[in-house]
Amino acid sequence: MNTRGNLEAEDLLKLILVLVVVWLAIEVLGEVLGLFANLLGLLPDLLGIVIVVLVILWLLDRI
Repeated sequence: MNTRGNLEAEDLLKLILVLVVVWLAIEVLGEVLGLFANLLGLLPDLLGIVIVVLVILWLLDRI
């Protein structure tokens, strides 16, 4: 009954994709509301977008 490691890599990538999309949505909402405009720069948003694009390309077998 060893059930460790039953998640496949694609399932983990999908989970990461969902988490990054939620993170980006919170970032965008924060920027729209002006709550985090002074605290956060553009780099975290760009990093999130790059991660989303890479995961989508991985799932579509483009890389």
